[in-house]
Amino acid sequence: MLQEMSIRNLAVIEEVSVSFHRGFHVLTGETGAGKSILIDALSLIAGGRGSADMVRYGCDKAEMEAMFDLPVSHPAWKTLLALGIHHSPEEKLVIRRELSSNGKSTSRINGQMVTLTMLREVGECLVNIHGQHEHQSLLRSERHLEWLDLFGGDLLQERKEQYRAAYHRLQGIKSALRDLEKSARQSVQMLDLYRFQIEEISAAALKPGEDDELAEQRQRLMYAEKRLDTVSEAYALLSGSKGLDALSKAIVRLGDVRGFDVSRLGPLVEQLQSAFYQAEDVAFQLRDYRDNIESDPGALDAVEERLDMINGLKRKYGETISDILTYLDKITVERDSIENRDELLETLRSQEVEAFAAAEQLARELSMLRQHAAATLAGSVEAQLKHLQMPSARFQVSLQCTEQDGTAVLHINGMDEAVFMLTTNPGEPLKALSKVASGGEMSRIMLALKSIFAEIDQIPVLVFDEVDTGVSGRAAQAIAEKLSALSDRCQVFSITHLPQVACMSDHHYEIKKQVIGQRTCTSVKQLLGDGRIEELARMLGGVEITEKTRHHAQEMLDLAHGLKGA
Repeated sequence: MLQEMSIRNLAVIEEVSVSFHRGFHVLTGETGAGKSILIDALSLIAGGRGSADMVRYGCDKAEMEAMFDLPVSHPAWKTLLALGIHHSPEEKLVIRRELSSNGKSTSRINGQMVTLTMLREVGECLVNIHGQHEHQSLLRSERHLEWLDLFGGDLLQERKEQYRAAYHRLQGIKSALRDLEKSARQSVQMLDLYRFQIEEISAAALKPGEDDELAEQRQRLMYAEKRLDTVSEAYALLSGSKGLDALSKAIVRLGDVRGFDVSRLGPLVEQLQSAFYQAEDVAFQLRDYRDNIESDPGALDAVEERLDMINGLKRKYGETISDILTYLDKITVERDSIENRDELLETLRSQEVEAFAAAEQLARELSMLRQHAAATLAGSVEAQLKHLQMPSARFQVSLQCTEQDGTAVLHINGMDEAVFMLTTNPGEPLKALSKVASGGEMSRIMLALKSIFAEIDQIPVLVFDEVDTGVSGRAAQAIAEKLSALSDRCQVFSITHLPQVACMSDHHYEIKKQVIGQRTCTSVKQLLGDGRIEELARMLGGVEITEKTRHHAQEMLDLAHGLKGA
């Protein structure tokens, strides 16, 4: 349940902090006092859209914070875990929302920053706000199928998910088939191009890295003569009288005197011997290198021609040989696809028939489950409407299966269209809600549905913003009793102008607007004892409160207490 809520600088509210309890809460006050601002704040906390003009004039930002006390098994905790927000079982859920005057918004859940989408996902598990705009949603038949499916339970939802998976597969096959048929003419033209390109690239017999090897080979062939001359000269210098011979003679001469100064001449002789062996080794390698140098103009021409061919392919098909080979694989697949187009078309058409049959079967199973749910829902709604002073009302969910020539016309939700039908007068035919229901009747139908779905969706906080508009007398009393009964299963809030509804509440809050220091401020006060009697008397008698209206208010409270205790 919602335990506490604080609001700062939202519209005409400067600062308000309110504690709530289990049961049925009513918010009352003069028109324009700011009752709906509290609901707006709760909507923002649940992820509703905000705007800069909601921030109190002259302030930088509006701040809202709410604390919820939820059982460990509540779906909101699973949603938080899926969003990566960890918690301990003992924790309470705290949501904070800030709305700045420049239109930016920040949200936190248990201190962790979240996006508005994440906040809305959590908020949908916590709060359900019903205002006058939801009357209009009841008139939109596209919403009726949603309500019916939600009522249908786990088996219907499971079958619906299975159907949607089959439907998406069918649509994927249809899309592939359309694309293949649409591209048939273009494919014939592309086939010749692909065949030419495949033949051109395949004939080249490219190997990854071949271009680098060829470039290195070309470099060697281009400078073969210069390498031969230079290496030959270097070999001659090393092996001649000024090379190895000179080193050999120096070693012999130093050997003659080495014994006279071994400590100093010995290391020098060893270094010279090492240099001799290294120079001798280099000379042998230069000789072998010289003997293997090829000067072949024909080989150079062949390398140049191969490189030119590879560079030409690069200009057409890719920057590297690997890119060219990747492109070859791609167009080979495209060519095979085009060449096998007729076979592929036949395969896709066969798959389409199979996929449609599977989806249609699931759609018909889904339709049967909906028919059963529709009958059950109709009975439940009629029972609720009887309690709401509509004893003659007949409610029905009209399910129409869309078919063409005996074949189902499938859409994302199956093959059904649902319309809520109603008649409130005996002997009158059932008609769509939009054609028969008045404002007061719409309020009671919505309340009947909310009462039924409160047992299904596990939302802990239900808010009714003037749900009793358009009703009076016994109907108003029936709505009050239904709201009170509903609060046994969840926490209920209602903005009301009707004393019949207010007196049935467990907790009564007065919303009052006053001017303090030339600024308008709205305050929230929980009414107890005489304060509650005074507010009920005001609602009964208008501007002037008399002892008679006070007595009447007390009498209404006593009767309400008796009804709730019965």
